[in-house]
Amino acid sequence: MEEVFNATQIKQFIEKGFVRIDDAFSTALAAEVRDILWNDLGVGPDPSAWKQPVIRLGMYSQPPFVQSANTPVLHTAFDQLVGKDRWLPCRSMGTFPVRFPSVEDPGDTGWHVDASFGDNPVNYLEWRVNWHSRNRGLLMLFLYSDIGEDDAPTRLRVGSHLDIARLLQPAGEQGMTVLEIAAQLPSLPPREEIIAVGNAGTVYLCHPFLVHAAQAHRGKTPRFLAQPPLLLKDRLMKTERACPCSPVEEAIRLALGS
Repeated sequence: MEEVFNATQIKQFIEKGFVRIDDAFSTALAAEVRDILWNDLGVGPDPSAWKQPVIRLGMYSQPPFVQSANTPVLHTAFDQLVGKDRWLPCRSMGTFPVRFPSVEDPGDTGWHVDASFGDNPVNYLEWRVNWHSRNRGLLMLFLYSDIGEDDAPTRLRVGSHLDIARLLQPAGEQGMTVLEIAAQLPSLPPREEIIAVGNAGTVYLCHPFLVHAAQAHRGKTPRFLAQPPLLLKDRLMKTERACPCSPVEEAIRLALGS
């Protein structure tokens, strides 16, 4: 398959930390995914039943989920951003935070970076991130419903992945926990904020260090979005690896001045 991203889009990913793909998977697959999730939510489509601002559902690996994450377009995009034979196909879409229109504070809208390794399967807050992004090649946002500006779109801090790379480097291999990183975010340079809007089938592929946050839902229909990692099978930033590097690595090198 021909390349998905042109040179301008690759440059955007390196410098801004994200790139968007429209129609990365079909609206039919998105509808199948929503049907499965609705069946598990325990509430119906009648707004009078929506009592909570967010309901979290467990791991999903049924065919529509896996198929939506493994289209030819996405596989080609992964190759372009992370490198061929350096990532693992998605076999699960992870936890689904389904967001409902509500005036209540959902309580989970803080800015953060997603962790990528740890030993405690119960307490995710103990998990860590290090300067070469151990285990994680990309942060990904899969839109399974149409998401407009009022529908709790994920917020992204443009270029913040560069700040996080510089923050993480002194911590070496052990890196920092998500809470330690969050505590340092107010001291980082101010960054432009954008929101990840789009129709069902849209995917945002983000640098694993990109700072992002959820927000309250002020729209009319529930929001269905998944945020799985692209896992690695080959470590990033190997000192012996000659350039050209992948765009994920180029961004880290740009941040560190190497």
